[in-house]
Amino acid sequence: MTRHFLTLNDLNTLEFQAVIARACELKKEFLAKRMQQTRPGRVLAMIFEKSSTRTRVSFESAMSQLGGHGIFLSPDDTQLGRGEPVEDTARVLSKMVDGVMMRTFEHERLERYAKYSEIPVINGLSDTFHPCQLLADMQTYYEMRGNIANKKVAWLGDGNNMCHSYINAARILNFKLSIACPEDYQPDAVIIATALDHVEIAESPRHAVSDADLVVTDSWVSMGQEKESAERLAVFEPYQVNAELMEIADKEALFMHCLPAHRGEEVTEEVLDGPRSVIWEEAGNRLHSQKALLEFLLQ
Repeated sequence: MTRHFLTLNDLNTLEFQAVIARACELKKEFLAKRMQQTRPGRVLAMIFEKSSTRTRVSFESAMSQLGGHGIFLSPDDTQLGRGEPVEDTARVLSKMVDGVMMRTFEHERLERYAKYSEIPVINGLSDTFHPCQLLADMQTYYEMRGNIANKKVAWLGDGNNMCHSYINAARILNFKLSIACPEDYQPDAVIIATALDHVEIAESPRHAVSDADLVVTDSWVSMGQEKESAERLAVFEPYQVNAELMEIADKEALFMHCLPAHRGEEVTEEVLDGPRSVIWEEAGNRLHSQKALLEFLLQ
């Protein structure tokens, strides 16, 4: 049976933990220059309907290091850009490559693609979920602090695709997620309902961050929201992660951000470049966690 990775819910707890453990092994091999090509000849089609730096470079490098190849596809140079249905593209690529990574807007578009695909489909980011980033985040926490089970994670800012994936991760890996968002920017209530025992909506940023083991935020203005920029900056200002807020967290607390970061907006430069920040390791772990995911799916 073909396995897809559209959300973290496509993995159970043991599989999620196994992917993280394998990612750590692959990272050690990478740093020691002892990489093994475990998926030689495999080809991953990478469909980008949104721009990207980390997702493209990490997936393309991952396939190369596994002994395979990544093909970059954009709407500008494929029939998708001329109106070919995703269902038809899914059927065609299933006959030519071993897997597909898609970075798109509506999550429903990704689900339609996967429905007609005979090969694994990976969500490289949609407007609703960003599961690949959570693999890297959870690998980073495991490397730095060990098992995240029963820990407290604080999410500040927009209840967006990253927040939704943190909700999924909280349920699967059994940690407490405290979310502080402006009233009109709360995460999807249906998604929250899937993890009620693990998620709380905090009354304030200070409440969310209090004694947290991990503090996470994201850009206040995502791709496609540029027209709302001024309004969003004003609404989200009280949710900035700064040194004063980090002092309320546990003394061993880490700070993460999926990047790109807007310094001085959702996070101060002092925190972003400070000793608690692990953002560069987090970004680098996209490579290793996705290599582990590709091994898992391209068996």
